[in-house]
Amino acid sequence: MCLGIPGKVVDTFIEHDVLMGKVDFGGVFKQVCLNLTPDVEVGKYVIVHVGFALQVIDEAEAEKVFEFLQKIDELQELAVDEVDSNSEVAS
Repeated sequence: MCLGIPGKVVDTFIEHDVLMGKVDFGGVFKQVCLNLTPDVEVGKYVIVHVGFALQVIDEAEAEKVFEFLQKIDELQELAVDEVDSNSEVAS
């Protein structure tokens, strides 16, 4: 099942002319593309699917969604270690 996961934007930055952010998913931090939510600010919550923030939501709604996903055990993908985007891939 494909789900959008709520996360809190903790930092924003530009990378290769693309608005990006560091997003906190309950203690797991991921780099996310914020180009589809250009007005998002640090401290706000977004729904993220496959690395893209799709919508800004309020904190109460984010908590409800996160609790539901925990309840149905759909947060496993957050436990997978993220590849460091700053490391180079060996050829």
